[in-house]
Amino acid sequence: MNTGQSEALFRSQRRRAVVASTVGTSIEWYDFFLYGTAAALVFPHVFFPGSTPYAGVIASFGTQFVGFAARPIGAAIFGHYGDRIGRKATLITTLMIMGVGTTLIGLLPGFASIGIAAPILLTVLRLLQGVAVGGEWGGSVLLSMEWGSDKRRGFMASWPQLGVPIGLLLSTAMVQLMSATTGDGFLTWGWRVPFLVSIVLVGIGLYVRLKVLESPAFTEVKKTQAVLHVPVLEAFRHQWREILTSAFVRMSEQAPFYLFVTFVLTYGTQQLQLSRTGLLNDTLIAAAVGFVSVPLFGHLSDLIGRRMMYGIGIVCTAAFAFPYFGLLNTRVAGLVLLAIVVSLIFHDMQYGPQAALIAESFGPNIRYSGAGIGYQLASVIAGGPAPLIAAAILQSTGSSTWISIYIIGCCVVSFVALLLMPRRGVTDLAPNVVGRPARATGPATV
Repeated sequence: MNTGQSEALFRSQRRRAVVASTVGTSIEWYDFFLYGTAAALVFPHVFFPGSTPYAGVIASFGTQFVGFAARPIGAAIFGHYGDRIGRKATLITTLMIMGVGTTLIGLLPGFASIGIAAPILLTVLRLLQGVAVGGEWGGSVLLSMEWGSDKRRGFMASWPQLGVPIGLLLSTAMVQLMSATTGDGFLTWGWRVPFLVSIVLVGIGLYVRLKVLESPAFTEVKKTQAVLHVPVLEAFRHQWREILTSAFVRMSEQAPFYLFVTFVLTYGTQQLQLSRTGLLNDTLIAAAVGFVSVPLFGHLSDLIGRRMMYGIGIVCTAAFAFPYFGLLNTRVAGLVLLAIVVSLIFHDMQYGPQAALIAESFGPNIRYSGAGIGYQLASVIAGGPAPLIAAAILQSTGSSTWISIYIIGCCVVSFVALLLMPRRGVTDLAPNVVGRPARATGPATV
């Protein structure tokens, strides 16, 4: 094969890797966010009837937290196999597990039909979702990033991150569509349709992922016989600081995000008496903006540095904590829309460069394990507890003041973690040496 054909093949596979990662991740996040929306609007009535409004909400968000708690477990399991047998095979498995779990939720009888078994089974299926999405992130980001060049890692790794706004847009749109078309039947059967649609989306995702080749970085790891026996243990042994700082640096991104897209539905409808339809529409608009903002901030991180871009996002999120609820509390449609859209733009300032910031800190033979575990540990300390904490604060104080303070506290923790994160980039050229510092490659590794 001549040089021209090799370059054409490489470019073709790069495009396929980006598409496969983004499409598959979008489907996984569609499933995951669909649960969050239903937890706020539907599950308190279907699976926890008879509770007081906020008790039902807290119980519903409690089952949602199980999914977050399972994500580090999924990262460890699939990180192990992703660093041993490759990114592609694990990504196919995670997609299938997520699709089956989500479809079964759509078929699950409510409390009125099978009693306490209903919330128990719901929790088990949420556990499966958490394991699947926990293993998904590392593989999808690496498949895309490792097909790109060192100088464009921020941009390449940001494409799978688009799965968040795409998944949020699709899940919110489906809930909105079924809510509008089924009317009073939404709480009885209409909510199930978006969950059942998942199996069709999974078929599309599998078709796309089966066509992509393994990443060049992992191919080199196998070629040089650098595959480790237990990569998860090696990641903790050699790069434990990177794992911990990766988890805590996400506090300012993940905790506020689940307040901005999930808790806001509870706060808006119950505390402010705002329209569910209006809030869902606002979320759709904000998610659509993410199509531009996520890759844009990933690209900017290649120009001004990962840490600089991320730090700006942290500061903006903290500064917006009080104005966010202030705008919501006006109950003015335009200002509510502004609050929701701006909140996700500040989130995207961190989410765009985040994948490369975390993933490039680990050697390619432990990267799936180390980056995945670090990333998903934030689910336990940030994303999972956030709606529960916010709901408890609101119930006890009746005010958003301490929720804003909670957001600022998360930002302070993240900024400290960002400063403590080891300043290193790991090349794909020396996979035998786990955690070996690489030469600086310009702003991308700053």
